[in-house]
Amino acid sequence: MLNLSKSLEAFNEAKTLMPGGVNSPVRSYRSVDCNPPFIARAEGDKIYDIDGNEYIDYVGSWGPMVVGHAHPQVVKALQEAATRGTSYGAPTVIESELAKLVQSVYPSMEMLRMVNSGTESTMSALRLARGYTGREKILKFIGCYHGHSDSLLVSAGSGMATFGVPSSPGVTKGTAADTITIPYNDEEAFKEIMDKCGDEIAAVIVEPVAGNMGCIPPKQGYLRLLRKLTEEHGTLLIFDEVMCGFRASLGGAQAAYGIVPDLTCLGKIIGGGLPVAAYGGKREIMSKVSPSGPVYQAGTLSGNPLAMTAGLETLKIITAEPEAGEPDYSRKLTLKTKKLLLGWQEKAREAGVSIQAHQAGSMFGIFFSEKEVYDYADAEAADQEAFKVWFKAMLEQGIYLAPSQFETLFMSGAHSEEDIDRTIEAAGRAFAAVAAL
Repeated sequence: MLNLSKSLEAFNEAKTLMPGGVNSPVRSYRSVDCNPPFIARAEGDKIYDIDGNEYIDYVGSWGPMVVGHAHPQVVKALQEAATRGTSYGAPTVIESELAKLVQSVYPSMEMLRMVNSGTESTMSALRLARGYTGREKILKFIGCYHGHSDSLLVSAGSGMATFGVPSSPGVTKGTAADTITIPYNDEEAFKEIMDKCGDEIAAVIVEPVAGNMGCIPPKQGYLRLLRKLTEEHGTLLIFDEVMCGFRASLGGAQAAYGIVPDLTCLGKIIGGGLPVAAYGGKREIMSKVSPSGPVYQAGTLSGNPLAMTAGLETLKIITAEPEAGEPDYSRKLTLKTKKLLLGWQEKAREAGVSIQAHQAGSMFGIFFSEKEVYDYADAEAADQEAFKVWFKAMLEQGIYLAPSQFETLFMSGAHSEEDIDRTIEAAGRAFAAVAAL
């Protein structure tokens, strides 16, 4: 058995200091009925807890550690930056350097604004969309998570294409009433709601590759339909690529699927592990943001020099030209991810366990389900008890995964072929434990 005695002691103390003992809910491990290991350090593709246990990490701080933990190039740049001060609250050249590098990969972001979190990014993009269009309603998709701002903490109402209701205490009915929710990947529901009130909707916001109900790619042609109908109704299309940016492909889902959104939200990787996000898009729209325009948004720590440094160095690594005959960084991650998932699928078949495996570049995940998973209802119908058994069996073998079937996993450049092979073998034993249920 995995020894987590020090972690348990630390967790018990933390629960007296913080709600649930954590600063973000999923870290509590409540959905898998066990206690979390408390992490002491990380390097490469490994993390180490305070009990001395080593794990191969496929969470990667929920996505940003695309080059691995404590990459020497990133660490060196951060150490040097820290000697020059940690925050100025004033303009710096490095903000422009990072912005130009982001724009070189995401040309749809003609102008952008740095912020500190994915929540801040999506919240600001929606305010801008409302200010630009003069409309109040927004449309989101059930199971797509865009942060914890009030207008996005909304669940479906009584119908499948209807105005939302609050999904958290503290969110007012009035706020929720301006948010329309429909199922992800449902073309007919989208056509119906756009026909009904498309001219009243300021923006459609979507995770083009869903990452918060597990990894669920869009059906063929679905994103193109979103683009077509939003253009017809003068509605802005916002791609929330906080998770799938630089993951679904180097240029995110918009490059992978050939769609140009009006606004894009990025996060995770552009901070290289530090708190950074951004929103941006067409120059005409972004010019409405203060101080150029009337839509207000500000942040003292936005463009923080340490965060900009970590993001810039990370992007330099993943955008570097590959050696002759070698695939680029993003392609290498995609191939590693494919190898891992094919191995998991083979081990599941050997154990007689039904799974659905999804991949979008270096994002991936599995569902314990006999049927394909296209939306939140499908994900919810997957076998959660089987996942718990599998998760715990993997953790016991030193494989660190997201403690929920509704979360996405991530590959990094630091994952070795040997560690991927080890993970596949561990999965075989974990699937056998599921089969024994």
